[in-house]
Amino acid sequence: MSSLPAPCANASKLGSLARLTAIELLDGYRAGRFTPTEVIEEVITALQTADARCNVMVASMFDAARSEAEQATRAWRSGHVAGALTGVPVTVKDLIFVAGVPARGGAPVLQSFVPEVDSAVVTSLRNAGAVITCKTTTCEAGYKLTADSPVSGITRNPWNPERTSGGSSGGAAAAVAAGCGPLAVGTDGVGSIRVPSSFCGVFGIKPTFGLVPRAPGFFPPSWASLAHTGPIARTVADAALLLEVIAGHDIRDAASLPVAPRRFDTRSGSLKGLKIAFSTDFGYAAVAPDVRKAFHGAVDVLKHLGAETLHDDVGIDADVLERTARTIAYTEQAGAVVTRDAAQMSLSDPEYQEVIARGRGYSGAEYIDAMHRRTQLRNQFVKLFQRADVLVTPTVAVTAFAAGTLGTDRIDGRSVDRHLGWSPFTWPINLAGAPAATLPCGFDRDGMPIGLQIVAPWLEEGRIFRVAAALETAFGLSGRWPDLAGPG
Repeated sequence: MSSLPAPCANASKLGSLARLTAIELLDGYRAGRFTPTEVIEEVITALQTADARCNVMVASMFDAARSEAEQATRAWRSGHVAGALTGVPVTVKDLIFVAGVPARGGAPVLQSFVPEVDSAVVTSLRNAGAVITCKTTTCEAGYKLTADSPVSGITRNPWNPERTSGGSSGGAAAAVAAGCGPLAVGTDGVGSIRVPSSFCGVFGIKPTFGLVPRAPGFFPPSWASLAHTGPIARTVADAALLLEVIAGHDIRDAASLPVAPRRFDTRSGSLKGLKIAFSTDFGYAAVAPDVRKAFHGAVDVLKHLGAETLHDDVGIDADVLERTARTIAYTEQAGAVVTRDAAQMSLSDPEYQEVIARGRGYSGAEYIDAMHRRTQLRNQFVKLFQRADVLVTPTVAVTAFAAGTLGTDRIDGRSVDRHLGWSPFTWPINLAGAPAATLPCGFDRDGMPIGLQIVAPWLEEGRIFRVAAALETAFGLSGRWPDLAGPG
């Protein structure tokens, strides 16, 4: 891996149990080496440490987690374990409803809102025996690709707290990266799982649109046709296990797909026989030099693993951000708050108010035209997947920028849109509705993680896991940890 930037040094260990993978935890429970009760105590300590430094939690659920861990401990001791995640800790993003726990979604107007019902995802987690430890931070309504909000403040990156975690599932990714348990559930409307996972150096996957139900509660109305719910984890195998649990049909979500339960093979092996398309910049995007270098190194690794690689820019138009993505995303954001009056909106993040104002300015004809353009873009991916089995790109065009900022407006000497222009590889995949994941593939000169995006045809998450598992082994980065005791 000499072609990749050198990673940061290993951090001093906080809690060894909190840093185990979900599969390692389940193996340990099965063998009686430790209990869910012991694990949850270490996870709670790790969450408190990470929260003090990076601001990852918006609502803790520690009392309930301790009680559920005790139940799981009894289940393992008695040999009556039914759930695939019994005793495994998981965090849930604050846009997703957990009954009896505040669901502010980063919005001041929702400061006192407490849902009475679990989302379908949370029900699946509970049925699998998972222990929910906290709700994680997000920006308001998930509207931007950082996790800063008027409700929770600035969420920071555990690799360097002066940098952003990314978002909007920023608290989720930062907590996983910091070793606060192995699993998190996030949401992704324009990159909100993949961007923070890339910035924080963990694995995150946005499944096929509709594979994981979003109802009840967070449908979400603010990302009606764009948002996916999915896993964030430190390893490919853990993410696959979590996705197996939360995928499924739910009639309450009109977009939910009636598909059979999924099982994924995450054994590492050769990629011989796979055709992998790659694009460094989609033919038009500005990309930071360190990201380009790491990406080219990753493509070389794919070749070494036996894959046939072919350069392919998909055929995306350079104006897709302005005439398609922004029109759809901003209009749907505005539609989600149509009942809020001026006084309520005045409490919101000023940049969110600007998004809503722009969304209200689009006409119905412009929205329909954008949806037509979206169909054309989807067809470009349909054609791509007739030429190749998967597509790889950089996940984000830059590494994590300064905490508390919306984004960067310049990459390698070129001007870009501060809101979405620095993440040109994520939101086109939301427009297409295809599954996509990010895997750590290196570090930049400042020691910040760089991600590789893997995109597959609809309902072909198994291809993503196959490629990601092989690369995970080849890269050998899974043992690297940020140092929460360091300066910053």
